[in-house]
Amino acid sequence: MDHFWGVIPAGGAGTRLWPLSRRTSPKFLHDLTGSGRSLLQETVARLEPLTGNRVMVVTGVRHAEAVREQLPDLPTDQVLVEPAPRDSMPAIGLAAAVLERRDPDAVLGSFAADHVIGDNQAFQDCVREAVRAADSGALVTLGITPTYPATGFGYIKVGDPWPGARQARQAAEFVEKPDRETAESYVDSGDYLWNAGMFVVRASTLLDLLARWHPALAESLRQLATEPATLEQVWPSLTKVAIDHAVAEPAADAGRVAVVPAGFPWDDVGDFASLMSLLETEHDGMRVLGPAHQVVSRDSTGLVAPHAGRTVVTLGVEDIVVVDTPDALLVTTRARVQDVKGIVETLQQSGREDLT
Repeated sequence: MDHFWGVIPAGGAGTRLWPLSRRTSPKFLHDLTGSGRSLLQETVARLEPLTGNRVMVVTGVRHAEAVREQLPDLPTDQVLVEPAPRDSMPAIGLAAAVLERRDPDAVLGSFAADHVIGDNQAFQDCVREAVRAADSGALVTLGITPTYPATGFGYIKVGDPWPGARQARQAAEFVEKPDRETAESYVDSGDYLWNAGMFVVRASTLLDLLARWHPALAESLRQLATEPATLEQVWPSLTKVAIDHAVAEPAADAGRVAVVPAGFPWDDVGDFASLMSLLETEHDGMRVLGPAHQVVSRDSTGLVAPHAGRTVVTLGVEDIVVVDTPDALLVTTRARVQDVKGIVETLQQSGREDLT
């Protein structure tokens, strides 16, 4: 594992977690589990037994200072700053190009900054298996064992055992987010895993695969690794594309993708319902993210996040979600948390971008 690097794309706004998560302070910068560490810090700590200090974070200009503050021990040249969002392929590809130039044998593992994993040892064991498969030239993904027929995730169809691997299997196909009936059939079949967007691959292999389907993008990323001073000039011209569409899907069709089935608990903290399930401790029937002494609850259930310094009282309400911040108060129900994203869009359209 001496050549293994953790690459952490740290972007996005997490609009379904508004008003906790904002464009200027997205969810990966917050402690959303009550651990005392942000999701970004938890991600780095999870990788440390595998990588030591070989971690590279790719983030935007708006978040670079906060990332450095949260990770003060990370060398400056291991925080790559995107001038503007260009989706996951340019972000991960830039890290791959920098690592390829530093170490031709580098293997990278790309793991989002804002996911929660419940069993670090099981995660690390799966990554080690993925690194072994990546050494054979595969693009390897970690597929999460489904626990329910989710319609909000993509799926990976599992094929035959990967040659020479212990657990890895052929990734026969990447499937887009299905409808409910299709998701149920996937879970019942036992042949599909959730696509959590976790990839392990040699840096040079990733760029060579990218060059097959997006040669100009691969060439530009390698140029940026050689001439980093041209970043501001070159970056706006890069194709905006996700790694799944750019490389993973066509590489799977070409038989180049392996998947390691992963049974560890995983959550992308996509909304307040997910967040509620991660907060195990109840205070008078209410789950609290923040100072528990600022919440008074009676005959109520749900989630309260007191972040404005004042007391929040709930009385006789079920499955409520209350998020109190200094400049905005959200009151909704567990059943409507998916609609929070639309509220953010409404605020933006009405000129209240200061709140988003």
